[in-house]
Amino acid sequence: MTTPFGPQLIGETEKTLTALLRRFLAETGLSEPQWVTLRVAQLYGADDTEGLAAAVADRAHFPDATVLVGSLTDRGLLEDGRLTPAGRDVISSVLAASERQTGGIWRDHPAADLEATTRVLNQVLARARVLLD
Repeated sequence: MTTPFGPQLIGETEKTLTALLRRFLAETGLSEPQWVTLRVAQLYGADDTEGLAAAVADRAHFPDATVLVGSLTDRGLLEDGRLTPAGRDVISSVLAASERQTGGIWRDHPAADLEATTRVLNQVLARARVLLD
């Protein structure tokens, strides 16, 4: 059964991918919000702990972003809002496991489909963010 484009399809996709992610995180003891916090630190950077918490709150809409950053700092995965070598190792390990098991989900899509999907999902995201402001 094909789900038409819209909130249900996006939601089902997100929930399914999150369930897969939880499998990869199980050995790390990280929660999905902690993983997202690490990825925000990796992809967007921050100048300090407060800056990272603000970036996480903005990008992921986690109201407990400061607590998340603090818990990852306590675990030695972050320091001053930046990834530590241990934090980088955890990310590399989880991404490698994900690629081994789910790489086929992402490969072999026509370039035009990927471009259109990227464009549409970024438009949906931008429009949704406007509603949150």
